[in-house]
Amino acid sequence: MQDLRVTLVQSHLHWEDAAENRALFATRFKGLKGATDLVVLPEMFTTGFSMRSAELAEGMDGRTVQWMREQALAMDAALYGSVIMEDGGRCYNRGLFVTPDGSVTTYDKRHLFRFAKETDHFTPGGSRVIVEWRGWRILLQICFDLRFPVFARNRGDYDAVLYVANWPEVRRYPWSQLLIARAIENQCYVVGVNRVGQDGNGHLYSGDSAVIDPRGAVTAMDPGADGMLTSTLDRKALEDFRSVFPVGMEADRFDLHL
Repeated sequence: MQDLRVTLVQSHLHWEDAAENRALFATRFKGLKGATDLVVLPEMFTTGFSMRSAELAEGMDGRTVQWMREQALAMDAALYGSVIMEDGGRCYNRGLFVTPDGSVTTYDKRHLFRFAKETDHFTPGGSRVIVEWRGWRILLQICFDLRFPVFARNRGDYDAVLYVANWPEVRRYPWSQLLIARAIENQCYVVGVNRVGQDGNGHLYSGDSAVIDPRGAVTAMDPGADGMLTSTLDRKALEDFRSVFPVGMEADRFDLHL
C-alpha cells in the first residue's frame, strides 16, 4: 500500500504568455526529483483564464505538451494542469496528466463557466476521466466542475480527485467549503490548486490551495502567496477509514447522462 506525495504549485501567471509561464514553472520544479510523485499546476497555467481561445490554443503536438513530458521525466513524477487546446477544429480547456514515460491522459472540462463566456469560446468535454498512477486511482477535474457533485460522485472507482482552478478571490469561501464537501461525501483525498495574483481582466485570486483528507481535515497553503506544498496521501488511513465507516453502501443509485 503505497502513499502518494503530491506537490501543489500555487502561483501567479503571466497573462497570455505561455513561454514565460513554462519558464516560471521550470524554475520552481528544480529540486523536486525524488521528492514527490505528482505535481499539480493551476487551470490554464500557460495563459491565465483567457477567452482568446482561437489565438492562444496549442495542439497536442505543441510545445507545452512536449515541455510537460520533459519536466515529468526530469522530476520522475506525474504532472497535471490545464491548457487551452485545439483539437478537431474545436477549442477545449483541457487537463493534461503527463507521466515520466511520456504518456498523456486528457480530460476536457465538462462544466464551462458561462458567466465569463467560457461557453462561447470552448467546447465542453463529454467524459469523466480517472487515471491510475503509482497505485492510486485519480479523478481529473477543472475549476467550475467543483460545484457539481453528481459528476464527481465516487462510485468506488477513485481514491483522490484533483481540482485545478482560476477561482477568483471574491468567491473564495465556496471554493474552500466545496473542496471539503467533495472529500467528505466521496471518502477520498481532494487536492485543490488555485492561482494567485491578478489576471489581465483585473480579477484577483487568493489561491487557498489545499489538500483535504477523507474525514475533511484541511492542510491549506498561505492565501495570496506564491509557493509550493508537498503533502503525503496516506493509503492505509484511507482504506482503514473506508473499511470502518463504509457510507457508500447506503448511497442512492442513479445513472449519469452526459
